[in-house]
Amino acid sequence: MQVVYEDNHLIIVNKAPGEIVQGDKTGDKPLVDIVRDYLKEKYAKPGNVFCGVVHRIDRPVCGLVVFAKTSKALSRMNELFQKREVKKVYWAVVKNAPIKQSDTLTHYITTVERNNKSYASLQPSEGSLKAELDYRVLARGDNYSLLEVNLHTGRKHQIRVQLSAIGCPIKGDLKYGSRRSNPDGSISLQSHRISFVHPVSKLLIDVVAPLPDDRLWKALADEIKE
Repeated sequence: MQVVYEDNHLIIVNKAPGEIVQGDKTGDKPLVDIVRDYLKEKYAKPGNVFCGVVHRIDRPVCGLVVFAKTSKALSRMNELFQKREVKKVYWAVVKNAPIKQSDTLTHYITTVERNNKSYASLQPSEGSLKAELDYRVLARGDNYSLLEVNLHTGRKHQIRVQLSAIGCPIKGDLKYGSRRSNPDGSISLQSHRISFVHPVSKLLIDVVAPLPDDRLWKALADEIKE
C-alpha cells in the first residue's frame, strides 16, 4: 500500500490493480482493512480504528482512493461527492485511437447484475441511466493511445463501456472488448488525479498518482505534448 496524502482527517492511497476497496464474496482482504491496520500500527492505537470508505474504484483499476479517518470527514466527503464537487481525472491506455482528439460521450447504460456487466446505447431504454464523460487524447502510439477522462456521472463500469462503445477498448479489459489480458490481470485504467476543497481545513487538495510501473504507460506518457 502506498500513501500519497495524509492529514488528521483523510488518507489517500495509490491502489494496486487487483486490490478490492471493500470486502466482497471472494473473502480477500480489502484495502480499507489494510489502511485500518496501517493507521492502527502507525499511531499505536488500541481497539478499533475508524476508516471510512469515501468512494470505490473497480478491482482491476489502479490509482487514487480516498478514505476518511474520522466520521466527520466521512460525512463531509460523502456530501462533496454527492454534490459532484470532487474532480476525478482518469488516464486510460486504449486500443486504437478515437477519431476526435477530444469529445464528450453520452450514452445510456444498462447494467446486468447476473454477469456484472454494463451495456451502452445511444438511446434510453427502460432501466437505463444517462452516462456522460469527456476525453482528450494525450498521446498516440502505434497500437495504443493514452486518454485523459473526466467523468460527469458515476455509472458502473462507465469509462470501460463508453470507450469500448466508440471502438477504443481499454488495454487488458477482456470484459469490454480487449483481445488480450494484461499479465497481472489488471486493466490499463488509472484513477490519476483527485482534487477537492478539504472539508475541514478548506484548503485545496490536489493529488496525482504516480505512473504505473509499466513500459507502455511510460512510453506513452513520454509522448504527451501539452
